[in-house]
Amino acid sequence: MMRIAAFLLLAAAAVASAKTYTVKLLEPAKFGDTQLAPGEYKVDVNEQTAVIHNGKTKGECAVKIENADRKFEQTTVRLNTATGTPKIQEIRLGGTKTKLVFSGESRASESSQ
Repeated sequence: MMRIAAFLLLAAAAVASAKTYTVKLLEPAKFGDTQLAPGEYKVDVNEQTAVIHNGKTKGECAVKIENADRKFEQTTVRLNTATGTPKIQEIRLGGTKTKLVFSGESRASESSQ
């Protein structure tokens, strides 16, 4: 019984530590290995992993959380277009000093559009 209670406590702490943000893509872009269409997405960040999802489309990527010197006025998505295909490089979260930087390294991504 104590093990179950301890497990539930740890699971609740893990869920509580995850943060969720909303971003809007204005053009198609890749997130890890997942191709995303324009639209609104939820981004769940937990330690070193970010999951982006909208309906059946879901992708996972390694993330590094950085802090800027000042707050960002609005949420912006920066794309890397060096390879010809726009790929999400970072997300700057409006109203915060937080910047999510993506290495491009995917982690078990899937896509069903």
